[in-house]
Amino acid sequence: MAFRVAISGLKAASGELDVIGNNIANSNTTGFKKSRAEFVDVFAVSSIGGAGNTPGSGVRLSAINQQFTQGNISFTDNNLDMAINGNGFFILDDNGTQIYSRGGAFGVDRNGFLANSEGQNLIAFGADTNGNITGAAGPIQVNTSNIAPQASTAMTINLNLDAAQSVPAVGTFNATNPNSFNHSTSTTVFDSLGNSHLASMYYVKTATANQWQSYTFVDGTQVDGPDTVAFSTAGALTTPASGTITTPSFTPAGGGAAMTLAQDYSATTQFGSAFSVNALAQDGFTTGRLSGLDIDGEGIIFARFTNGQSSVQGQIALADFRNPQGLQPVSDTSWGETFASGAVTVGSPGTASLGLIQSGALEQSNVDLSEELVSMIIAQRSFQANAEVISTSDTITQSIINLR
Repeated sequence: MAFRVAISGLKAASGELDVIGNNIANSNTTGFKKSRAEFVDVFAVSSIGGAGNTPGSGVRLSAINQQFTQGNISFTDNNLDMAINGNGFFILDDNGTQIYSRGGAFGVDRNGFLANSEGQNLIAFGADTNGNITGAAGPIQVNTSNIAPQASTAMTINLNLDAAQSVPAVGTFNATNPNSFNHSTSTTVFDSLGNSHLASMYYVKTATANQWQSYTFVDGTQVDGPDTVAFSTAGALTTPASGTITTPSFTPAGGGAAMTLAQDYSATTQFGSAFSVNALAQDGFTTGRLSGLDIDGEGIIFARFTNGQSSVQGQIALADFRNPQGLQPVSDTSWGETFASGAVTVGSPGTASLGLIQSGALEQSNVDLSEELVSMIIAQRSFQANAEVISTSDTITQSIINLR
């Protein structure tokens, strides 16, 4: 009996050493979760039970359970590296089969899909042309084509015109003569082909109190003006009443379509201080190439383009289970759903019990090397002690055999 008991102890200690060795071997594996060996004692019983003074029959390895505690997060230089800060798993498409992982080292493959080094595609919620996230989930494919240009149609012009200014010395307006206007400012606008044009606005103080005239030039050619811009005695805009001056239609050089510019002056003031440009913006842009991808904490994937624009490509989908320890390891730091794990729940990062996404980072293994080394010493002593039981039992057996 002692031999069998000790042999079961050797097997248990050997199994624990295998688990510890696997933990140590994967201490630097991204997204790896350590395992723990669990044991139960063994009793020899009959159909009517066992006697109260019956010794045990040894030990057996009852389960190897993975510990899904959070690993440390380390930062990288790749925006597509992702770590989950909290609960959840990345969902991967492995040739039509969904598997789950905490490893977040991703890149863009030759077909534009976000995938890991094993060629498994990352699952995400799609986005429509307006950047709204849809409920449809599938492999996320980044649109790498150039973004089409957008002609400028609206401008926001927030100025302060100096109330202390006098009527210019030169009465006839001349954009090349600084004595013919009081203030000016310029910005770039774009036509339907994405060609850039310089839009310049000139402001001339009139003899009427609190009244100015504005002129708009595009590439040195006048396209609008004079337009009256007037203010109250408190310096607030009164004319135009709508706050907006819209230029007549004009056709810029370069082959683009005819265009108009709606200039919003609603926030412009006339105070007794120096001329200032507080805001000057327009809504057009030229064509742009994909320059990079950004992912925020909620898993929204933004494509950045060389023209300064961005578009929503989708949102990372995360999975969760009632019993993560019931998941079946399928290698490559991934797991498969089982009956014991419960049905998968899919949602967006930061919702329900799901964690947030940290872009440009990876979750390290949750293996504590110091703890594993201590456990290894304990398992080694257990192995040696069980071996000593066998040695002692053998000595006793030999003594009995040698009886004459």
